[in-house]
Amino acid sequence: MAHAARATSGPQDDRARVPRAAQDPGLLVSVFANFRQYLAGWGGSSPRVPGLDLFRSGLLTPQFNGVTRVRSASSIERSAAAAREALAGLPWWWWVGADSPDATADALRRQGAEQLAVLPVMVRHLDRPADPGAAVSAGGSDDAPGLRVETVRDGERLAELVGTYRASMGISPDLKAEMVRTEERREDNQDIIRLAAVVDGRVVGSTVVITAHGVAGIFLVHVAEENRRQGIGTALTVAALRHGRRRGMHSAALVASPMGEPLYRRFGFAAVSEYRLFAFPA
Repeated sequence: MAHAARATSGPQDDRARVPRAAQDPGLLVSVFANFRQYLAGWGGSSPRVPGLDLFRSGLLTPQFNGVTRVRSASSIERSAAAAREALAGLPWWWWVGADSPDATADALRRQGAEQLAVLPVMVRHLDRPADPGAAVSAGGSDDAPGLRVETVRDGERLAELVGTYRASMGISPDLKAEMVRTEERREDNQDIIRLAAVVDGRVVGSTVVITAHGVAGIFLVHVAEENRRQGIGTALTVAALRHGRRRGMHSAALVASPMGEPLYRRFGFAAVSEYRLFAFPA
């Protein structure tokens, strides 16, 4: 999942090339439900606010606190005030997607929120296997020697995986231990697959897949800076798609960053919607 970076192209660019089934409103409902479940999993015992999907991890970084949906256009202003109260003292973001009322973005602006980014929501059907050769040009010409992708559940490997995406996201090292505990305590861990790219016994890349609502949602695709352009992102994406197929999911979906979007297009992902990311002044 990408955060706080403006996408260089939007879903309008290639909507005409998206397979007809990918434009099915029912599929989009499933995709956004998958995303909401993943983000909500960071919340643990989040406060319940009527009419609002909100998650509060308590981590002092905005990626893991926020709002994913307000359910009624008539209550956006009231819900925004309730969200600010429930998330007081924490950095947080408001995700505005196709599952939100059309008036949400304008209402948030009137409340003083700033739009940080527009990020494409991309979908690929899982009716065919992943082809790493189709995306090799995005990963560089020299593959990392000895690269393997492992499934991670707990222990030291989980700590290494969290440390890899923490560093790539620019999150303070002081939060690592708490992030590991939050990963371990997710109530939906039965739906989660954590994948680590390992070179010379060291975790150098990460991704997390959540299989829910018929969708393999792909999140936290990160590669250590010194190991980029060695095919690691490609290997992680192939593994994520394979695990989605094995679990019987119909589609894979992700929110792309500007850096990752070209890779995902080579894998057959197409932009079908978008998220607009908002934040309120501290």
